[in-house]
Amino acid sequence: TLRNGRGMEARILDYGGIVQSLRTPDREGRAGEVALGFDTLDAYVQRSPYFGAIVGRYAGRIAFGRFPLDGTVVRLPVNFGRHHLHGGPVGFDRALWSAETRSAADGPQLVLRHVSPAGDQGYPGQLTAECEYTVTTQNVLRIRFAATTDQPTVVNLTHHGYFNLAGAGATNVASQTIAIPAGRVVETDTELIPTGHLLAVERTPLDLRSARPIGEGLASTNLALVVAHGYDHTWVLPEPADPLPRCMATLRDPASGRRLDVFSTQPAVTLYVPDFGEGMDGRAGERYTGRAAVCLEPQRAPDSPNRPEFPSTVLRPGETYAETIEYRFSVDP
Repeated sequence: TLRNGRGMEARILDYGGIVQSLRTPDREGRAGEVALGFDTLDAYVQRSPYFGAIVGRYAGRIAFGRFPLDGTVVRLPVNFGRHHLHGGPVGFDRALWSAETRSAADGPQLVLRHVSPAGDQGYPGQLTAECEYTVTTQNVLRIRFAATTDQPTVVNLTHHGYFNLAGAGATNVASQTIAIPAGRVVETDTELIPTGHLLAVERTPLDLRSARPIGEGLASTNLALVVAHGYDHTWVLPEPADPLPRCMATLRDPASGRRLDVFSTQPAVTLYVPDFGEGMDGRAGERYTGRAAVCLEPQRAPDSPNRPEFPSTVLRPGETYAETIEYRFSVDP
């Protein structure tokens, strides 16, 4: 458990690097739960939709569970219809990470480490991964990823938190607003696999450069939103001017006053608003129904290993994969 003395607290598991609980203050200073989760390890093992987990080796979809690498076709297990999703059936979300706590100048830290052997879920090379969680004095949950390999491989790590700024037991995020400062979105087919094209968002419901209520997009008849059953898209931001984390998305809840600004060094961000239908039993008697959460996942574009049009996700020996995600919590007046 990481606490900062300003009302923010994160409980993190060494199983999957899962953020089991995340509490932040509302505009009245009352701390409340803003991340969906479970009370027991068994629930995460048996039925978790990646709640709060580290996703890897490759976040997102890889078409037909295969990709070319240095003249060889790499084959992966499929776990999303005909495709590979979030590192496969036993991805980093199901790994037991080694854990070390330490103190830093800006807040308490948890450092998780995992060695994924060559051939794990079909991926080449032994990958040594590290994830550093910090709860800062400024109410930021900062996540730093690092990875090295002994053979060429592909890497795309992210955090799969399910957020509800109104409180994790609230039933709907439709009235919360979302803004993403990106003019292009990854085009996908009917199976949500990228076509290789980036679409301009101008004059479409996917234009989130100005804040919009989430419910407005969920109710849209735009084909891209209908096919994905709502938001399940990846926005590509302009090339950064420097290597520092930059704002990728802003989520606001007018009722509680909570605000979440997502900063990252990654080039793209996936917005996913799940539909829990009739419901799922969560932590502390919470019941998650309908559109009860928002996922904001900074990462590389899905299926990049099969798309030479997209920036490469290949990691080679001697290189270090290094990316940062910051979930910055604050309140609006």
